[in-house]
Amino acid sequence: MDSTRVTEHPTSFDRPSTGADPTDPRGALLPAPVPPRASGSALPAQGRTGETPPTAGADSPGAFEHSQPGAGQAAEPDTHRPRPGSDGVPVQPDGGQPSGARPGGVPAGTAPGAAPPDGVPSDGVPGGEQAAPVRPGSEVPAGATDRGGAPAEPDRRTGQPTAPGQPTPMRRDGDRLRFVGAATRRIARGMDLDEIVMGLCRATVPTFADAILVYLREPLPVGDERPTGPLVLRLRRTDRIPAERDTEGGFAPAAQPEPSELETVGAELCEVRPGSALAEVLRGVRPVFTDTPAARAALPELLGEERDFALPDGRRAILAPLRGRRRVIGAALFLRGPERIPFEADDLLVAAQLATHSALGIDKAVLYGREAYIADELQRTMLPENLPRCTGVRLASRYLPAAETARVGGDWYDAIPLPGSRVALVVGDVMGHSMTSAAIMGQLRTTAQTLAGLDLPPQEVLHHLDEQAQRLGTDRMATCLYAVYDPVSHRITVANAGHPPPVLLHLGGEAEVLRVPPGAPIGVGGVDFEAVELDAPAGATLLLYTDGLVESRLRDVWTGIEQLRERLAATAQLTGPDHPPPLEALCDEVLDMLGPGDRDDDIALLAARFDGIAPSDVAYWFLEPEDAAPGKARRLARRTLARWGMEDLTDAVELLVSEVVTNAVRYAAKPVTLRLLRTDVLRCEVGDDVPQLPRLRQARATDEGGRGLYLVNRLARRWGATRLSTGKVVWFELNRG
Repeated sequence: MDSTRVTEHPTSFDRPSTGADPTDPRGALLPAPVPPRASGSALPAQGRTGETPPTAGADSPGAFEHSQPGAGQAAEPDTHRPRPGSDGVPVQPDGGQPSGARPGGVPAGTAPGAAPPDGVPSDGVPGGEQAAPVRPGSEVPAGATDRGGAPAEPDRRTGQPTAPGQPTPMRRDGDRLRFVGAATRRIARGMDLDEIVMGLCRATVPTFADAILVYLREPLPVGDERPTGPLVLRLRRTDRIPAERDTEGGFAPAAQPEPSELETVGAELCEVRPGSALAEVLRGVRPVFTDTPAARAALPELLGEERDFALPDGRRAILAPLRGRRRVIGAALFLRGPERIPFEADDLLVAAQLATHSALGIDKAVLYGREAYIADELQRTMLPENLPRCTGVRLASRYLPAAETARVGGDWYDAIPLPGSRVALVVGDVMGHSMTSAAIMGQLRTTAQTLAGLDLPPQEVLHHLDEQAQRLGTDRMATCLYAVYDPVSHRITVANAGHPPPVLLHLGGEAEVLRVPPGAPIGVGGVDFEAVELDAPAGATLLLYTDGLVESRLRDVWTGIEQLRERLAATAQLTGPDHPPPLEALCDEVLDMLGPGDRDDDIALLAARFDGIAPSDVAYWFLEPEDAAPGKARRLARRTLARWGMEDLTDAVELLVSEVVTNAVRYAAKPVTLRLLRTDVLRCEVGDDVPQLPRLRQARATDEGGRGLYLVNRLARRWGATRLSTGKVVWFELNRG
């Protein structure tokens, strides 16, 4: 039984045309040359332009079989086929007729009367519109030449010669498909609103239109939000062919539109009135030619009725509504100048694709912007906006997210004022960089603030944080370091839960890694935490940080801690042994130790400079809870103020001390404490063993008491009451004269 042997033959797009420049952007659109026919080949002879090739008969082997060059015949060298430009399809000069094609759009080698290849209409024009072919011997107007000096081929629609370098229409459906593919890819590359709109303009001008105007809704709705108020469109961006086109990249110079027709259009704002012609066009969603009655009536409303504008005649403008997922969010106006051919019916499909992709991209960009805004606000509210001003200590902080695109993480820091002029320093790290990690971080930070307000020991605070993390979930793990600094005793108490140890920079320039119990991370459960009390000399700086500062892909955590210690010591040497480095500059120097690509995690940094309170600025007494206690308190305060040279505050201090001590001894069962602190302000603290906090109330005219806190509130700069584990402390501050 005979079988027909079919062998492979390179397709037309695998080889460039003979004489074609590999850098020519039209190369991908040019048909490949026919290889030399071997002797005895069954292929029919290929005719040149204007010749009629012989027709293969039904019994000819070549009618069913392609043959390759024989073994003894040299095959045509396989050169790299040229590629089109990255964005859009370049215009085709010389009438857009590819090399090796027959007049009329039929590729060379096709017999007269034979059907053209798939995807190419009979006249080579998308849409099947019939065009008069140019017959051999037909006259060409004098003076019309192409770039090579040969007579220019006339335009098949108008019959007029095409000027050298003048843009020609996309003659095949493949051209439009390639343009739409390149344009949508360029639009999809945009991440924010401006990039998407710019991508639409750059992809459209000059390949598809000579000018474009993009209007967007003001304000743009986000997600499922239902916009309130009238529909207002704002001109977001315009683009047109510049005065000169660059021809070095393979683009032919495009014809320039008249400035009077394409530069004077466009109003900044446009309010779409319900029931107007513009509202009907936008409601229709589909692009329309502006020569239609509805679009012609809508243009003055869009472009501004009070302005003079002129549009090219004919189908040279397309109005395309931009519809997102739920509603119309804008409109795009594509314009072509009078020197360019009008739009075709298939160009409405191209405009629809561009409008759809742009609108969906804008919708996503708006949603992405809202998500980024929410993430940024969440992170901003989770961290302290400003560090408090505490007595005897100065604070500075830094926070760096792992990446600008993910600003939310699980690292946090905090400084919490405590009774007795103490301050709690906290730094923690929740695993992960997601919104969930940030939410857990916020809950743990709030819990730590509440526990600090109860004046619990550091180890007890970590214990309750561990219980809270277990209530949040089984996989809620975090590390935390909690330290309490007392400026009066110059001591610091530290408890650790699996966090990197702090570094203490002494006044002389020595940097020391504090030895604190490592502990287990928060969330493990069933683990006891230990606290250690260390000296905190005046002038020393304590640095608390998260592991993102000392650990990365390039180094382990202990190597990073050693580098941090050396960096702190080197920085301290620059200011000398008697002057500690400024806190803000010290934080910047610490962050500079991170090289490019050396940061994989969030970084939270808290620096505390211990100034302390000198013993000569502290006065402390115990008072028995008896009726004579208020008088004794007044005498002690008067003597102390006289020793400090603050006699001008004597009257106010005696009055306020008497009222606060009177309230304390009325209910206390144990001795009452009285302490005066001289810093930038004068602070008075009265402690007792009663946990109930006093309340400020308005006394009636017939009441004999209830006016003590009212006087404190009116005369003191600040005042407050803090509950302790052993009772409470009521304090007030006065400005120094």
